[in-house]
Amino acid sequence: MLREYLFKLLCQEVQYLCGVGIHMTRFFKAVLPVAISAMLFISACDKSLNFIEKSTKGEASEPSQTQSQKASESKPEATQAENEVKKQGSAAHIDVSQVKPNEAGSIMVVMFHNFIDEYKSGDKEYTTTFDDFRKLLPKLYEKGYRLINVNDYLSNNINVPAGCIPMMFTFDDGTAGQFNLVEENGRLVANKQSAVGIMEEFNKAHPDFGLKGTFYVNLGLKTFEGKGTISERLKYLVDKGFEIGNHTYSHISLPKAKSAQEIQREVGKNQKAMLELIPDYTMTSLALPFGQASKELQEYVHKGEFEGIKYDNMAIMLVGANPAASPVSKSFNPLKTARVRASGIKPVDCDLAWWVEKLSRSEQYVSDGNPDTVTVPKSNEATVDQGKLKGKRLVTY
Repeated sequence: MLREYLFKLLCQEVQYLCGVGIHMTRFFKAVLPVAISAMLFISACDKSLNFIEKSTKGEASEPSQTQSQKASESKPEATQAENEVKKQGSAAHIDVSQVKPNEAGSIMVVMFHNFIDEYKSGDKEYTTTFDDFRKLLPKLYEKGYRLINVNDYLSNNINVPAGCIPMMFTFDDGTAGQFNLVEENGRLVANKQSAVGIMEEFNKAHPDFGLKGTFYVNLGLKTFEGKGTISERLKYLVDKGFEIGNHTYSHISLPKAKSAQEIQREVGKNQKAMLELIPDYTMTSLALPFGQASKELQEYVHKGEFEGIKYDNMAIMLVGANPAASPVSKSFNPLKTARVRASGIKPVDCDLAWWVEKLSRSEQYVSDGNPDTVTVPKSNEATVDQGKLKGKRLVTY
């Protein structure tokens, strides 16, 4: 071969130089240029010879179709799943083997009521201490939960990072522990010793957690007692990105309402009061007082009119014990939205801590990070209602 022949010539040159007694320094000066040139020439010739040998055997310079097929077959299943996601149009370009998105999974809608400094007496199941709430937020964050609003859920506009799990915070009754204003340097701000104040502080360090939540208020009763007017209090929340929901005007027991007019007055009057406090603000969901629905007159809880003010609640929040269905699920029924009770002083089965421990990741809504697609495992494809995609692309893997 040419390479061996050139190598012999190089050796002969070295032997000659050594034989005539050249001094060592002169030896290297003489030999190095020859050696380098020879080796470069050998390398180039070697590549040319390899190409010629392959050509004479009928081999292509690129892998054959059979070789490509074998390479494809040897790829990990995860890589093939990623390619399938890309083919179907997902722009997220995620590693599905790691993220394992499931946007047909369940979502927890957490229900809070009372917040206190220290428990002394009274209700234990619906009461949370401020310290416990402070400890809860980092725990949820570390487990990948990110907050969304109820309207995001209803419109299937869930936009959280890939691999994260959406969660909703809801607050019933408008208590001061949930939120109240205090004066600070001549400004009205959220009391740091309130649920909203604690969330604002946590949001400074973890803005991706989300500063969101829906407050279900009774505007005929005391609402977020503290500094400022009711209008200023509500506007503060709305300006921060929170939502206000209907909880009836006076926290009526709906099953005790004797007529459609009575229900429409309670629901519609609350909406009318809201419009007077914040013009053009429409409440789009209602939380049932005491968790009790009206069996005969429930349609008027959903939709009705009072003194020319129409209301249409797209969601009715229950006092339940289960996670809610995905907005693309066949079982999604916003007029019966299940909620998970926040953990109180006294832990109970099916409260938030119980579900966080028991509910597996694969059962929950895990985001693909792309708000324009709905990505689910092929095994869950049958649970998706195609009519609820609202223009989004369904992607399976």
